[in-house]
Amino acid sequence: MTTLALVDDDENIVASLKMFFEAEGYDVKTYHDGLAALSGLTETPPDLAILDVKMPKMDGMELLRRLRQNSELPVIFLTSKDEEIDEVIGFNIGADDFVRKPCSNRLLSERVKAVLRRSRTTEGQVEDGDQKPIIRGRLTLDPNRHACSWDGDPVRLTVTEFLILQSLAQRPGYVKSRDQLMDAAYDDQIYVDDRTIDSHIKRLRKKFREVDGEFDAIETLYGVGYRYNES
Repeated sequence: MTTLALVDDDENIVASLKMFFEAEGYDVKTYHDGLAALSGLTETPPDLAILDVKMPKMDGMELLRRLRQNSELPVIFLTSKDEEIDEVIGFNIGADDFVRKPCSNRLLSERVKAVLRRSRTTEGQVEDGDQKPIIRGRLTLDPNRHACSWDGDPVRLTVTEFLILQSLAQRPGYVKSRDQLMDAAYDDQIYVDDRTIDSHIKRLRKKFREVDGEFDAIETLYGVGYRYNES
């Protein structure tokens, strides 16, 4: 059974969503503040977490920052805030999607399914069978294990980061536009803008430079897109 975690300080929203998702066949865990959620999500990771942004004790952004230190758990932000900058920051720290409140339970359910589907695809849980590892110079991507390494050193990637890098690495030297990378990394039900892809590329570079300070395999072609240069 797929496990979801709901993290929101609004008890009415949590109760309503819990009832809905349990009726959909999910096992649902609930938390009402970020601090309690950090402990629970770390000790017993669910398959996906839905986080509110504004919460007592620890807000959703800080919760995700701390989770991303050791986990690539798929995360959807559920928020009533209207500032566009929130999405930019959220994607920068590793969110997989944003859903604005108020929204229908059915819409949220579809977004959950979309993120889970992407997650399971990168883990090789697809009907087409095992996918061969992609080896490009010092880079190795194994879709079946959602594993990435550079010169043998592991690099932890979120679902979205993995799919973007996989799309680039499949054809080294070829330029991929932001639209093409969106198509590779996101389901049709998820709309993102150009800056979201830029944010993910920024995080990818940062993660690789933590294991190799001279990493420069992802090249920006301004006004065009990105390409992977095999070294």
